[in-house]
Amino acid sequence: MSVLLDRAGLAALVPHGGAMCLWDELLAADQTTVQLRTQGHRDAAHPLRRDGELAALHLIEYGAQAMAVHGGWLARRAGGGVRPGVLVAVREVEFAVTRLDDLPAPLEGLATRLVAGELGWVYEFRIVSAARELARGRASVIHRAEPGGA
Repeated sequence: MSVLLDRAGLAALVPHGGAMCLWDELLAADQTTVQLRTQGHRDAAHPLRRDGELAALHLIEYGAQAMAVHGGWLARRAGGGVRPGVLVAVREVEFAVTRLDDLPAPLEGLATRLVAGELGWVYEFRIVSAARELARGRASVIHRAEPGGA
């Protein structure tokens, strides 16, 4: 599968800089869905590791960043700027693993926008590794007020 954007291109779409930009490659994107890949979960210097381990709970952050990439990608394609948002809710999250750092294969993320409005978005996300589902859930984002706006 060809790569639409590399890590540097992704970093321009999300508010997370440096090592906190968790995805390495944008593999596919359309009006409702984005697919990404990374191998950074095995990095001993991963910024979310604690006591040498990367907990499955952090897959929520991977899902949220997939959503941010999609929103940024859509905004750039429409000729606009990236509109910042705030993660306000996660629901129906299920984990099939307890940690990520010991998974040898890359992580792939799929985020699908279910609802889009002026105030925010609702997405469904799914993270897999070697065709094994690691986590799934739904998340809601509200847009931050525009500078000088209400």
